[in-house]
Amino acid sequence: MATDTQTGSETSAEAAGFGQVSRFKGIAFKYLAFGASIVGILALAALLAYVFWDALGLESAGILWYAAYAITLVAPLVGFVIYARTRPDVAAGAFELVSLTLAGVMLSVAMVIVLSIIAGAEVWFTYFLTVVGPAVGLWVYGQYDREATWVGLAVLGVLLVGPVVGTLGLSLLTSIGAMLGDPGIYFLTLVVPAAGLVAFVSREFLGADRRTSLGAAVALPVLAILGVPVIDGIQAMGRDAWLISLVMFGIPTSYAVANTGRQRDRWPAFALPVIAVGGFLLGETLVGVLGAVQPEPWLTWEYVTSTPSTTNAREAGLFPAIIGSVYLITLVSLFTFAFGVGTALYLEEYAPNSGPVGTITRIINVNISNLAGVPSVVYGLLGLGIFVNIQANLPGFTYGGFGVGTVLTAALTLSLLILPIVVISAQEAIRSVPSSLRQASYGMGATRWQTIRNVVMPRALPGILTGTILALGRAIGETAPLIIIGAATTKFSPPGSLFEKVTAMPLQIFAWAFQPGDDFRYGVLAAGVVTLLIVLLTMNSIAILVRHKYQHQ
Repeated sequence: MATDTQTGSETSAEAAGFGQVSRFKGIAFKYLAFGASIVGILALAALLAYVFWDALGLESAGILWYAAYAITLVAPLVGFVIYARTRPDVAAGAFELVSLTLAGVMLSVAMVIVLSIIAGAEVWFTYFLTVVGPAVGLWVYGQYDREATWVGLAVLGVLLVGPVVGTLGLSLLTSIGAMLGDPGIYFLTLVVPAAGLVAFVSREFLGADRRTSLGAAVALPVLAILGVPVIDGIQAMGRDAWLISLVMFGIPTSYAVANTGRQRDRWPAFALPVIAVGGFLLGETLVGVLGAVQPEPWLTWEYVTSTPSTTNAREAGLFPAIIGSVYLITLVSLFTFAFGVGTALYLEEYAPNSGPVGTITRIINVNISNLAGVPSVVYGLLGLGIFVNIQANLPGFTYGGFGVGTVLTAALTLSLLILPIVVISAQEAIRSVPSSLRQASYGMGATRWQTIRNVVMPRALPGILTGTILALGRAIGETAPLIIIGAATTKFSPPGSLFEKVTAMPLQIFAWAFQPGDDFRYGVLAAGVVTLLIVLLTMNSIAILVRHKYQHQ
């Protein structure tokens, strides 16, 4: 009987697909997976090392330069990594400090470009009064009054009606903004609201008492005013950039410092910025004392602030392409988040699962999954057909496209490219919320909208944000769709409106790859690739940080 039972169990296990136990196969699979990982990591490391080597001009540096920085910077950093490897709290604190600092730098640069260069202070003032200010105010009110279920619809109404009102009142409101002056506008629309945000974050996320929260809130505008005389003495930074950077860089960095400081186990993480900054300064001093030959980097401040050149590699810059990429990624993020998350919410929470409409829903889901695998050049052809070539005469309106290679055409085409990825990632995040939570919410009398707002979205938001940011990382590196719609490969001035021609960092890098000189094909091109990689790695770091933070809540 026992033999029959054992034989029956083995048969059941084999029928279930487990087969017979094989220790050799298990070990072979383990080392095969390990070998594949090592090969992949080494290939990526070799590629990055090759690009950074050319971009930073390290081949021209002398041996003393390497020795100085190996002693003052590299060795202490390696020691810190070894120390933090077995201490999860220290590693988490160091990762948060680095990620939020990089995010603050990127956010400051992006917002200075968008608010100060592209939009201008008066235009920003107009749409702040009609769109951003009311929407943020309603959202904050909704955070304090959780029973105000009308807030979500009110925010949606502001987002739909506000741009129309702002456009109609653009002349009047820009005149009012001009009387305030650019620094006055940024102080009222960024620093003052940010002071409220500082108080909210201090109290809700850092556990500060009321007095400390108010003190932190008051400190921000006071610091903004006191810093003006200092900034006036620095030619490279104006008052506008100071006020924008204070908010965009100061808040995330201060949060990282405060959050690390309030957890005693994370205190050793503060050694990382000390080692990085102190090691760099000490290395610079040592290099000067020793008279070591320094590298001749291609990636410099002049490189990211100059216009392109096709004749002199040392005068080549990436500034118009960086502005174009910021333009595109800002618009693409707005389009894809609104349409992608909205589509995912409808398909998962509202669309019927049975009947003829349910069949249509399943067909739509299958097609969205298939669209995620379509080559990017096909989306370029789609964008060329819909946003450039199509002509339509509608009653009272004639649609003739948005122009060849314009900002709006490029942004809409890239939005089409990543929209299926955003929809799928948002669907998976919403689907991962347990149904028992929905049923519990319905059991307490909540409506479907209240359940989505208070139960589903807070738990699905980390997955949604992670998927969206990773999809944006793909969009910012695409070249083929932009070439198809006629975007410029080289442009000597940044776009000034949505209907001007644009170039982007991948397009400019593509153009430099075919220049005849070695300086272009190795130095300038490598510097462009590193700039693009820094943007991509920063976006990925933010995605990892968001996911890491919400997974622990």
